[in-house]
Amino acid sequence: MLLITHGTLVTMTEPNQVLPDSALAIQGEQILDLGPSADLEVRYPQAERLDATGRLVMPGLICAHTHFYGAFARGMALPGEPASNFPEILERLWWRLDRALWSEDVRTSALVCLVDAIRHGTTTLIDHHASQGRIAGSLDAIAEAVDQAGVRACLCYEVTDRDGEEAARAGIRENARFIRLAQARQREGDHRIAATFGLHASLTLSDETLRACVDLAGQLNTGFHLHVAEDKADQRDSLRKSGLRVVERLQRAGVLGRSTIAAHCVHVDRIETEILLDSGTWVVHNPRSNMNNAVGTADLPWMLKIGIPVGLGNDGFSNNMFTEMAVCYLTHKQATGDPRTLPADQVVQMAWAHNARIARTFFPGLGERLGQLAPGAPADVILVDYDPPTPLTAGNLPWHIIFGMDGTGVDTTIVAGRVLMRHRQLLTLDEAAIMAQARDLAERLWKRM
Repeated sequence: MLLITHGTLVTMTEPNQVLPDSALAIQGEQILDLGPSADLEVRYPQAERLDATGRLVMPGLICAHTHFYGAFARGMALPGEPASNFPEILERLWWRLDRALWSEDVRTSALVCLVDAIRHGTTTLIDHHASQGRIAGSLDAIAEAVDQAGVRACLCYEVTDRDGEEAARAGIRENARFIRLAQARQREGDHRIAATFGLHASLTLSDETLRACVDLAGQLNTGFHLHVAEDKADQRDSLRKSGLRVVERLQRAGVLGRSTIAAHCVHVDRIETEILLDSGTWVVHNPRSNMNNAVGTADLPWMLKIGIPVGLGNDGFSNNMFTEMAVCYLTHKQATGDPRTLPADQVVQMAWAHNARIARTFFPGLGERLGQLAPGAPADVILVDYDPPTPLTAGNLPWHIIFGMDGTGVDTTIVAGRVLMRHRQLLTLDEAAIMAQARDLAERLWKRM
């Protein structure tokens, strides 16, 4: 048993509570108890102690859309003119990179991202993978990295027609094989690896490929994880192919539903958002990526207003989800010219409550308390250095998070009751060795590209 004492507990329950000088008891993979430190120290005298004085004790963060395979793009300088629009970014950078990845690149790039996740308190990640030169077995390579790191991750492979029929079939096979493997692990009580069916985006998928994926996903009882209307090019392509907008095309194909993640949704109209709402499809917002690619700003306030529980991802940016929250908070005010747009409490709700609901779709065995500090909840917990300069309450906590906290303040990261980082010392990963190997592999990858 582990007893975290003398911290300020932030429960992220409904209603949220901020409990000063409190303790959290962890037994096995779950939270057993919480309350005043003095009470729990008496109640559990034999427990191992972890002093959280001066720190917030919070549920671990969740990233609802990321790309581990993009780690080796950092610092990459490609010859020629810089890409001037999103289709050129895809063609000149990402599709060239994913064709050049080898199996060891896939595993090591995942490890780089997982070091980053643990350091910044991100304990569950929903990844979307592509390595068109090494499709078969690529999800196993990522799963090995996840197992080594000790975090939770939901994995999928990005099916696409952009490299021909055989590559598309290989992507379908990789999804089906790994979904069966992950489902078997969950039946055996292992709730750290999950899987779903990956698709790239409407603009690189034919009707025939969509039908094949939908038929197989139905047999596997799973949904999809794909990019939706990230750029206007996706809408132009869908209208040209089908006479329908992207969400309408995906609805007709049977892709949408309560087990499907639609990442981005920047260029969806009001009718499409109603379809997303009615179908129960999860929308995941990725503000740093949208700004970087200059694709526009999703109408997040409208989606939240009509009841879509929009989640928050990073689309392959750093796994510092505190930074993602801050950017989300700011960018919508800039986009609308209205400082009232998207207040901090909505952003924090996206990052914790909404992301937890999305993650529970893929990790049903974790129960309804994932993303909370409560008895029976999964013991995914972070300790964050934060000495508030003003009173900290449940009511003003979101503004403290946005304006005062950052992932670099994470001191300790715990997943399923296992301490992965204690006082900023990684316990499951050798960061120096991983980064050295990554530099070597990235240099070779760049030469191949």
